[in-house]
Amino acid sequence: MPLIEKAARACLALVCVGVFFLAGVAAAQYDESLFKGMKWRQIGPFRGGRVIAVAGVPGDPSTFYFGAVAGGVWKTTNGGSDWTPLFDKQAVSSIGSIAVAPSDPNVIYVGTGEACIRGNISHGDGVYRSTDAGKTWVNVGLKDTRHIGRVIVHPRNPNILFVAALGHAYGPNAERGVFRSLDAGKTWEKVLYKDDRTGAIDITFDPANPHVLFASLWEASRSPWGMTSGGAGSGLYRSGDDGATWKRLDGNGLPKGILGRIGVSVSGADSNRVYALIEAAEGGLYRSDDGGEKWMKINGGFEFRQRAWYYTHVFADPKDPNTVYILNVGMHRSTDGGHSFARVPAPHGDNHALWIDPANPQRMIEGNDGGATISVDGGKSWTRQDNQPTAQFYHVTTDTRYPYYVYGAQQDNSTVAISSRSDTGVIDRAQWYAVGGCESGHIAVDPRDANIVYAGCYGGHISRFDKRTEQTQEVTPYPEDPMGWGAADIQHRFQWTAPILISPNDPNVLYHAAEVLFRSTNGGMSWTAISPDLTRNDKSKQQASGGPITKDNTSVEYYDTIFALAESSLAKGQIWVGTDDGLVQLTRDGGKNWQNITPHIMPEWGRVSSIEPSSFDAGTAYVAVDHHQVDDFRPWIFKTSDFGKSWSKLGNGIPETTYVRVVREDPSRKGLLYAGTETGIYISFDDGAHWQPLQLNLPTTPIHDLVVKGDDLVVATHGRSFWILDDLAPLRQLTSEIAKTETHLYSPQSALRDRWGSFGGRGPYGQNPPDGAVIDYYLKAAPGEKDEVTLEILDAGGKPVRKFTNKPKKTDDAGAAGEDSGATAKLPVEAGMNRFAWDLNYEDAKKTPGAIIWGGSLNGPQVPPGTYQVVLTVAGKKQTAPLEIKMDPRVTTPAADLQKQFDLLMQIRDRISAAHEAVNQMRDYRAQSQAVVKRLGEGAQAKKIKAAVEELDQKMKPVEEEILQVKSKAPQDPLNYPIKLNNRLAALAGAVGSADAAPTAQEYAVFAALNGQLGVQLKRWEEIKAKEVAALNSMILEAGVPVLQVAPAGGASAAAPSSAPLP
Repeated sequence: MPLIEKAARACLALVCVGVFFLAGVAAAQYDESLFKGMKWRQIGPFRGGRVIAVAGVPGDPSTFYFGAVAGGVWKTTNGGSDWTPLFDKQAVSSIGSIAVAPSDPNVIYVGTGEACIRGNISHGDGVYRSTDAGKTWVNVGLKDTRHIGRVIVHPRNPNILFVAALGHAYGPNAERGVFRSLDAGKTWEKVLYKDDRTGAIDITFDPANPHVLFASLWEASRSPWGMTSGGAGSGLYRSGDDGATWKRLDGNGLPKGILGRIGVSVSGADSNRVYALIEAAEGGLYRSDDGGEKWMKINGGFEFRQRAWYYTHVFADPKDPNTVYILNVGMHRSTDGGHSFARVPAPHGDNHALWIDPANPQRMIEGNDGGATISVDGGKSWTRQDNQPTAQFYHVTTDTRYPYYVYGAQQDNSTVAISSRSDTGVIDRAQWYAVGGCESGHIAVDPRDANIVYAGCYGGHISRFDKRTEQTQEVTPYPEDPMGWGAADIQHRFQWTAPILISPNDPNVLYHAAEVLFRSTNGGMSWTAISPDLTRNDKSKQQASGGPITKDNTSVEYYDTIFALAESSLAKGQIWVGTDDGLVQLTRDGGKNWQNITPHIMPEWGRVSSIEPSSFDAGTAYVAVDHHQVDDFRPWIFKTSDFGKSWSKLGNGIPETTYVRVVREDPSRKGLLYAGTETGIYISFDDGAHWQPLQLNLPTTPIHDLVVKGDDLVVATHGRSFWILDDLAPLRQLTSEIAKTETHLYSPQSALRDRWGSFGGRGPYGQNPPDGAVIDYYLKAAPGEKDEVTLEILDAGGKPVRKFTNKPKKTDDAGAAGEDSGATAKLPVEAGMNRFAWDLNYEDAKKTPGAIIWGGSLNGPQVPPGTYQVVLTVAGKKQTAPLEIKMDPRVTTPAADLQKQFDLLMQIRDRISAAHEAVNQMRDYRAQSQAVVKRLGEGAQAKKIKAAVEELDQKMKPVEEEILQVKSKAPQDPLNYPIKLNNRLAALAGAVGSADAAPTAQEYAVFAALNGQLGVQLKRWEEIKAKEVAALNSMILEAGVPVLQVAPAGGASAAAPSSAPLP
């Protein structure tokens, strides 16, 4: 055991026990019900991430599956138009292989953990099985394999399957090789095994004779500073007895010497035709025409052999023995048995996975580093990949705009700046753009001008992007490209994701980190090293990566580098540095002097993944250490409160198999921490002493970075794009006293009065946050079926603005086109925390059932900015909390103008209500009077009353028809039947409320005209009620029948859907 780890364990056994005991006295872990109403929302981008597992259903043109390397399993039933996630709640998210049982498409097996073992990979926990086409899953074993190259299922028996398991990428283990199950995974046999450093990477049946199988073993491993691909353990094997025994295939035309990764595929058209793509000094595409006995090298093209450990994928066509595909950077197809190849125009580079329908080889699904894509014409055209939110981001930052933008670099793609919300109701392609840099690296945005962005790329590159000109200038500290060289052979060692930081104390100061820390004060036009080498500088860890066959130096394995960087916001020039070789360094004078403050319990060669200086105390910082690249998956979190003189280890509550990449402090509540791990997110309410999940609806996926932005928590996942947890008020306010209460109303955060459109279409769109004010409350128990819970909004003077209840009145129809339905939202009252969004509107106008409204608004006006009160009433007990409504910061309209707009909109709303109430009364009288006539039957008195009823109806009709267009029954009927007063007022409301501005003079004029016309009709209606209705009621009373009663004001139901604009 390394000395440093022995010291760590000794500390944990002695000193640290006391630390944890003291912390445990005041431990604060809460039941998730206290914040369960919070929801993560995905903002995008909807751009696919890496995919190395694909499958389809033979003969089914619509159903396909893919597995993202860190985003779970996805399914389409419409040929790729859209995809549905199937694996969100499983323990892992990395998918290495998918196999649909050919004899039963409901049976699916998934091998977890990708086996294209690049520097940033996620692990799995074995094999999963579904018997209902992916609706539910069961883990059926092989949990310690971690990385699976291939799963295949017997063509006629869905219970027989084979697994090619690579095993641990970062260390030796026994659960690797080829496994067979004859009972759907209940039991397993290890049928092909070499040693604890060699695993299996590929396996295939002879499609015509499943007794025959071919498999390849691969000796490969990774460390934090390098990788190896190839060794004595690698080889190609054949079995002729259902996998019970295996024979290694050597000689007979196969390459000699060290072998690396091998891909193998048997033609479905000819069992004798076997293709093998082999990494070796004399590697390339080999072919056997006698079932594997003898081989010949068909093609040694380097475009098929480059970066062999990452690719080496070969697929035989199921119908034509001469057609074979090789996937590498490009997708290649041969139709002459492998002698020559043509490029297939796949939509993205770095291609890995291919499934070809044995019933129709024109149908295929392909996986690449940009997602999954389907072709139905043999690769001539492909479906889109921008409908898969499986992007892998390394880091995240935000800017100072409103709405703020979220920034990150997407693996195998570009940098992204994406809006946290959209004016159009959804976050689509128009809301994001690239900002220089490339697929890796950090991003820093000028806090004074969000148009200026500094973005990194591997090799130490850094660019300055100006959104105004769309130009990107390279401002790299040492612009010599290191590609292909080992770390020891270059001038400066920049990691794959080298830190970039703008000082929180001086926006003119920009930092970029290699093995030394660089500083620029002129936007990168010149740089100065302000530190010595802050790493261990162990030259043995800086050698060229790869081998023994193929080298691979991209800077992913560059070691002895600065990996984490942070400057205290409380102390200018106080800079914390963490290295990937396990050191923590601190300067308190801007780089003049540095001190090694590495925790004495630091795991040896641990990567300091993040450092978080406290916002409350300059001497306090939190450090997350990622140790998984030495095969240690334990969580390592450290805290210092004395500038690194002493450290305590945190992490109680995070599973021992879950490593941590990032810890962030909430700047609004001391001791409130968030941790991003390989499988999800955790929260601590007691300064890290205890942790609990904050997963909620967030799918299982690696969390690489976090940032607290205002009231939101923004997450960069490495497999499911960006997510935001809106409004952290419940977490910030939660206490043990609240946890004991029966009911609690959380104090709402200030709400912005802004205008967000609504969009009801389908598509790959990110979610906007809830509109308006978010109001959270906790109910220990759900109310009884007859119990009412209410939430009232009062203005500053205590006057009612809006009221919501868990028992709203039923509404008949939806509202106007482009508006919400007008139906009163139902207040959620589940046991636990509930979240409700008030749209900042007053009560809507009263409505008439069935009325068609063309292009107008029946919504209540938005409230003016100011202070309001929220009142929650449960079981007769009231709780109140203030709510501040602020104006959209982009709007500069004077408050007096907003008040003018509000006043006019309230007048219009009230006049629409009066119009509809009048019509509702007429219709109520009509229905009642007709019922009276029907009840009385025949006779003189009945005839007299019937005549009076008809007379009343003839009096009401002209009034009703002036107020409302009674002929309109369908959304676009107003094109045929002109709109009347109610609709014209509603249209005017839409015009007056179209922007945050004072009403125009013409809008006042039109309102005056319409109001006058409506006044005439309402006066006529009052006269009718006073004369005709009164006379009719006298007759009815004489007949001994209950008189007609006016429908109570406010009893109207919702209006019918109005038309949309003309297409």
